[in-house]
Parts: sequence; C-alpha cells; structure tokens
Amino acid sequence: MLKGKEVLLGVTGGIAAYKSVLLLRELTKEGANVNVIMTRNATEFVGPLTFQTLSGNPVTTDMFSLFKGAEIGHVSLADRADLLVIAPATANMIGKIANGIADDFLSTMVMATHVPVLFAPAMNTRMWDSPVVQANIARLRSMGYHFMEPAEGELACGVVGRGKLADVEEILEEVKGLLYDKDLAGEKILVTAGPTEEHLDPIRCLSNRSSGKMGYSLATVARRRGAEVVLVSGPSCLPPPCALAPVYCTTAREMEQAIHDHLDGVTTVIMAAAVADFRPADPAAGKIKRTGRQTLELEPNPDILAGLGQNKEGRFLVGFAAETDDLIANARLKIEKKNLDMIVANDVAAAGAGFCCDTNIIKIIDRDGTITDFPMMSKEKVAEVILDHLAARKAGK
Repeated sequence: MLKGKEVLLGVTGGIAAYKSVLLLRELTKEGANVNVIMTRNATEFVGPLTFQTLSGNPVTTDMFSLFKGAEIGHVSLADRADLLVIAPATANMIGKIANGIADDFLSTMVMATHVPVLFAPAMNTRMWDSPVVQANIARLRSMGYHFMEPAEGELACGVVGRGKLADVEEILEEVKGLLYDKDLAGEKILVTAGPTEEHLDPIRCLSNRSSGKMGYSLATVARRRGAEVVLVSGPSCLPPPCALAPVYCTTAREMEQAIHDHLDGVTTVIMAAAVADFRPADPAAGKIKRTGRQTLELEPNPDILAGLGQNKEGRFLVGFAAETDDLIANARLKIEKKNLDMIVANDVAAAGAGFCCDTNIIKIIDRDGTITDFPMMSKEKVAEVILDHLAARKAGK
C-alpha cells in the first residue's frame, strides 16, 4: 500500500531503537523506499549496518554527509520525501525541534522539510509526564506536527506506566493514514462487520463463518481516507482496527439497536456484517440435553438494511450479497427490495472468496444495473476498490 512512497525514518537514542528495525521492515514490506537517519546516540543501541541491510540504502549518521555528489544531505533527502517519521522520538529530540535547535542531521532535516512529520515518543514515564516535555509536544502539535501516544506497560527501567513506544502496527497504520489522499473527508461512514449469534441455549448458538475481515478492512481504509468511522461489530476474534473502538454486539436485534444508536450524522452505511436471518423462537433457559432428534422452530430476525432503506434520510446505502447460486439475480433483487444504492456481490463457494480467508472476489452492482467485475484481491485491496466506487458514485461519476 506504500509502493512508490519515499519515507524518512529518524532513529534517536533510546532503548526502543531496536523496534525501529521492525518498523523499517514493515515499511519496506509495504513497498516504501526508506532512508534511515540515526543520531549519534541511536548508534549506541543499534548499529547502522542493520538498518542499511534492511533498507538497501545508506544510513545517514553524519551531520556533514552529502547524499549524492554535491547534493546537501539534509536538503536532498527532505526534498525527496513524502513523510518523515521519528521512532523512537526522545525527549531531547522533541525539545530541540520544538525550540528550533538544529545541531545534528536529523533535527536539521526536520527544519528543512515541508512533508508531514510523525513523532512516536518513547521515554521514562516521569519524563513523559514532565511539564516541559508536554509543553514542547503541545507546541509542536500547534505547528502541525503529528504525534503517536506512547503505550502503557513495563518500561526498560522497570517502571510501569506510559512511555513505551507505540506498537509497530499502530505506527505503520498512522503512516498510511498520513500518506493517503483524504478524499472521504467530511463523510461519516458506519460499517458493520462480522457475524451475529442467536442463542439456542446458554451454551449453543446459531451463527455463520464470517470473520469480520472485510468489514474491518473497510473501516480501516475509510479512516485512512479521512472519513469519520463508526464500526459496529458482531463477535469476532480479530483485534480492533488501529485508532478505532468497535461497538460490539452479539445478536441481530442488538446490532440493529447499535446501528440506530449511532446513526446521527452518518452519510453512508456499509452493511458488511453477515447478519443471521433467523433466530430460535424459544431459546432454552438451560443446556439442551442429548435426547435424540430435536426440532428447532425459527422466527425471522429484523432486516436491518431494508429498514434503513425505507427511511434513508439522504444516506448512501451499500449492501453485501454473499451467495452460493444465482449471484447476479439475487444481488439485483436485494438492491430493489432494500432500496440500496449499490451492492457488493460475491460467490462464497468460490475458492479465495467469502468467509474465513484473506482474499475476496467481488462484483459491484449499481442501482442502475451496471456491473463492475474485480479479480481476486486481498480484502484490504477490495476495501479500496469498494470505497473508490462509492466515492465516484457519490460524486456523480
């Protein structure tokens, strides 16, 4: 997702410098070209050769380094970059930049760049809580610099508190968010994800094989693209997406209520959840014992998306059609019955599509009947094309 992007990674002198190696690896795996700049103190924790080997680029440690030929290093690198991330960012580096001090390569380059700068602080808890450090951070924020919050836990010094470097996955997600075009800014998108569960008894339930990966990917990518996102999730083993706090629910009726509780200001609903169509008519109060053949009476659950379609109030509605036969016909029927603006259809019986896998194969069908086919892609890439299509339709294209 970062293919072709030029990222500068600044590494300062803290024990968390070893995690910068992991961040570098993830950035390069995503396709970014990374140039690493280390302070002299950082080289006491991790050797430059490690970063050079993983990045494939020379590591800058000298204030007076030239980049290529006669190009001035800090100016040349700053001109080429799309983003500068400093991880870990020590109290010393934060203080220097906040007060306009440029006495090494990294601080000098920050002064020379016009691209977004992301700080990922890591330091002792008392240092983090220091009024001086907090004042410096507030000052840099007011100037447009970006900050990750440090994590809470046991620090290298043995103290338990806030000050650990944020997780590499969280830093990577913030990097992606800063590099994405914010074409969905101003949108408030409610995404549903995962299965629902309907209780047969206190132990058993009716459910389906949805993992929630598709909905979580949609929520993640929508946030990167500038939308305000509400994620309503059924039961899922997935970790919550970075910087999002899902609204969890279990049954279809609970999901319906959660959606209505969070509809205020929503401009688009993407119903990626696999909601149970039926629930037991009379759930047992205790565990159902093995007594031979059982007959289970079911009653219909509310059709959440159809209800939203009956009272759209200007919202753009996107449905999903997970089918095993007559894919196009069933998807088109859902568009009409539920008053949708577009639907994402996929054959869940096809290899590489549907539930419990990292890929999907979809067709997007618009309200006017237009069908757009897509090949097998990762679910994150599928989320991209769905949101591309949504943005184009809302723009009248």
